[in-house]
Amino acid sequence: CFRALCCKGPPPARPEYDLVCIGLTGSGKTSLLSKLCSESSEDVVSTTGFSIKAVPFQNAILNVKELGGADNIRKYWSRYYQGSQGVIFVLDSASSEDDLETSRNELHSALQHPQLCTLPFLILANHQDKPAARSVQEV
Repeated sequence: CFRALCCKGPPPARPEYDLVCIGLTGSGKTSLLSKLCSESSEDVVSTTGFSIKAVPFQNAILNVKELGGADNIRKYWSRYYQGSQGVIFVLDSASSEDDLETSRNELHSALQHPQLCTLPFLILANHQDKPAARSVQEV
């Protein structure tokens, strides 16, 4: 029994993947990452600039760069794309038509960016629990 416990060696290292998480302010990026990290999402404050969170899963670790979604910050998003292996795009499915159009434009811009165009994208239509939320087809 002792030999089985002590001589196994360290557990194998989990692979790490670098992702970028983008979306407009208020879309729920910070809340999403807080939930994935089992942190409280009650006192979440919008990200100004960027933050990095390591999201642990059983078989891998996702290192997620969350980029603030304010208008004056979005123009700098592309400076943080290098080295990314995937993209999480979060949009507020209950937002105004203008914000949804802005989200659409930002998503298309990201899909066409040379550093992102070949990467896998997860597009998350957040806030589905709100009365004004659009369906997946509407988004």
